[in-house]
Amino acid sequence: MADDTDKSASDYLDQSEIDRLLAQSVEQSAPKSVLIHANGQRGDASAAAKVESYDFRNPVFLSEVELRRLRLLHEDYIRYLSARLSLFLRMEFSLKMAKLTTVTYSKFTESLPSPTHICLFKADPLVGVGVLDINPRLALTIADRLLGGHGHSVKAERYLTEIEMALLEDVIMIVLEEWCGQWKAEQDLHPQIIGHENNGRFLQTSPKDAIMLALALEVNFCDCSEQMQIGVPYYTIEPLIKKMQARWHKDTSISSTTKQANWQKAYDHIKMPVRAQWDALNLSLREVNSLRVGDVVELPASLMQDTNILLNGSHKFSGTVGLDTDRVAVQINRKIPATNEESKHRPL
Repeated sequence: MADDTDKSASDYLDQSEIDRLLAQSVEQSAPKSVLIHANGQRGDASAAAKVESYDFRNPVFLSEVELRRLRLLHEDYIRYLSARLSLFLRMEFSLKMAKLTTVTYSKFTESLPSPTHICLFKADPLVGVGVLDINPRLALTIADRLLGGHGHSVKAERYLTEIEMALLEDVIMIVLEEWCGQWKAEQDLHPQIIGHENNGRFLQTSPKDAIMLALALEVNFCDCSEQMQIGVPYYTIEPLIKKMQARWHKDTSISSTTKQANWQKAYDHIKMPVRAQWDALNLSLREVNSLRVGDVVELPASLMQDTNILLNGSHKFSGTVGLDTDRVAVQINRKIPATNEESKHRPL
């Protein structure tokens, strides 16, 4: 005890020094993250790594560029569908895209109103089941028009009867045929109605976490303004998307100057007037009036090297006049670039 009391106060550690030592030991024992580069060099992972948030519950399979191209494709589909339904119903049927996005199957079914009219369909030969949702008020208004009515909006929201569903199937087939028709550049599809439902919460046509391509349309039909939705699983249209992407890449890789239209057999028998002529010289009206039979008009020798070749009256090529055995021939030397006025009227 005596020895302990004789020690100076400097031999003992206070609380702050103990805390500092503990912090140093924890820092040394903590594992360091080491980033190994492709060339084998080591670096600090905390300085090089870039962390980005990713929502695994809502994965994105389509980029913004692909979605924009799909929007352009579906805008054409909406325009054709609106015209066809207007002719079928003999009344203006206005359609407008509300949104085109990707959502999970569970969120898509939860967003469906209740009551509603749901049509389940397939697009042979693709796998998977698509969903077409039509608001009951819109469905009843269309059914009233098909029965000879004026197409006034039905105020009551109720389930459709079997007769009304049978009438509506003609309109649904038009919607599905036009939707399948927009993919004809990739594959021929044939729509098939496989069932009807009135509540989206009981649908089990796809896994809950399956990604759906959802298209929402705003419909204006007479005094009825409602929505119509089309939802297709991504795994159903994935083969079409891949073919479309390959076609897009092929189109962008071919320069517009070297791109040529595919030759059609119908072109074989089309005749076009071809004429070779020279821009010889300019004569005054007095000189032209004084010309007589037997007069000789001198032309420059270089004129043969600059012969204009006209296709249907348009100057397209420049060539040289010569002889091929006993016939006069023109050899094409260069192509005349199109003028701005000609390029405006050139078909795409």
